[in-house]
Amino acid sequence: MNKEEELKAIKQECFECKKCELGKTRNNIVFSDGNANAKILLIGEAPGADEDATGTPFVGRAGKLLSKLIDDCGLSRKDDFYICNTVKCRPPENRVPTDQEKKLCENYLLSQIKIVNPKVIVLCGATSAKSFLGDKLKISQIRGQWFKIFDKYDATVIFHPSYLLRNHSETEGSPRGLTKQDLLKIKEFILK
Repeated sequence: MNKEEELKAIKQECFECKKCELGKTRNNIVFSDGNANAKILLIGEAPGADEDATGTPFVGRAGKLLSKLIDDCGLSRKDDFYICNTVKCRPPENRVPTDQEKKLCENYLLSQIKIVNPKVIVLCGATSAKSFLGDKLKISQIRGQWFKIFDKYDATVIFHPSYLLRNHSETEGSPRGLTKQDLLKIKEFILK
């Protein structure tokens, strides 16, 4: 079985999942986007309304900004990234997923990581970062740093694009400027 077939089987499990309340209120599961053979696996927080409507992660305003930042750095969202979230169903009113919801969805995410087997994992935003690195870390202090996950994967943290929507400046040192800098470092890392 190739990666696409393995991921398709996991996605089917997600379709049938009703382990938590999110599975009962969703319109669609939001499993992934991008290339199963990508060197970069980006993990976001949770689907929003646009994602729940389409079944694709990062398609709303924040997703469009993420795509633009990726393009601006000479990367391709479609080819260079495999994109998923900590949970596969939209929390009501776009609230942050609970620890219990993330725990119940964790096997799907861990399966995606194992199957894709990326060169680097990008933790996009505080919720994703806390899921892997712990609650005590502040994203403004850890973004751009490198970590090991499961003693196997190199990982780094970037600001979530929804945060960047509130911070329009692209000057050096601004959140958008730092995110571009982080994406360029990720590009350099995968080209090694």
